[in-house]
Amino acid sequence: MTVTVTEQAATRISEIAGSEPGSPVLRVSVEGGGCSGFQYKFDLTNARAADDFVIERAGAVVVIDPVSLQYMEGAEIDFVDDLIGAAFKIKNPVATASCGCGTSFSV
Repeated sequence: MTVTVTEQAATRISEIAGSEPGSPVLRVSVEGGGCSGFQYKFDLTNARAADDFVIERAGAVVVIDPVSLQYMEGAEIDFVDDLIGAAFKIKNPVATASCGCGTSFSV
């Protein structure tokens, strides 16, 4: 299994990265904290590590470090724009519970 990026997410990542100087990528990581134990973090960065897991789709590049990847195996990164607001959402089969905001989870 691997992490995937939807077409909607790839389009939005390309839009965001294209408005920044250089050639930034979206770094997705998992950190301790949040109301459910772990939380997702999204950063635009020009830095890549040799051991990063790299996802490329439609001009968008997403990188995930190996430690975070083990908490996201099989996940799908999506971008949702609805009445509540626009945000990246992660559908994570490893997560056993998540909070209402969708950015923190437990395993």
